Amino acid sequence: MSTSTPAQQLGRVDDLDAGVQRVQQLAHAIPDRARPALAGAWLGHPLHPVLTDLAIGFWTSAWVLDIIGGRRGDQAATILVGLGVASAVPTVASGLVDWQEMDPQKQRVGVVHAVANATATALYAASFVQRCRGHRGRGIATGMVAAGVATVGGYLGGHLAFGES
Repeated sequence: MSTSTPAQQLGRVDDLDAGVQRVQQLAHAIPDRARPALAGAWLGHPLHPVLTDLAIGFWTSAWVLDIIGGRRGDQAATILVGLGVASAVPTVASGLVDWQEMDPQKQRVGVVHAVANATATALYAASFVQRCRGHRGRGIATGMVAAGVATVGGYLGGHLAFGES
């Protein structure tokens, strides 16, 4: 008996094709001259997985500081959350370039991956603003929700990078 993962099941959901078309529009907006650099041609392998490590690393470090850093870790956690949000911009652009080269089933998974990560990034941006305004507790709570959403996005990204269709 063959079982499939949740990510593989998403790849078979035809209803995601409308989202695929919308993401395709975003991907087409990337200038042709930027594509080789965003694809990682200069690196010898895709750039997107490398860039994801930045956002994940910044946000995970902030998460750890929020849990064990106490008030002494507030400023560093705020900076790390902001750096994660800033690093998401080139990460998205490189992901869009990679996404265009995927087969249709992986593109469907990629749409859900993108929505999860866009949601996580928006939540982290809200967390950053809350922290900057002195609302530490709300900022931390929002960051924790963002971490959960980013985990879903990361699972799907792992499928796209390493999983079978």
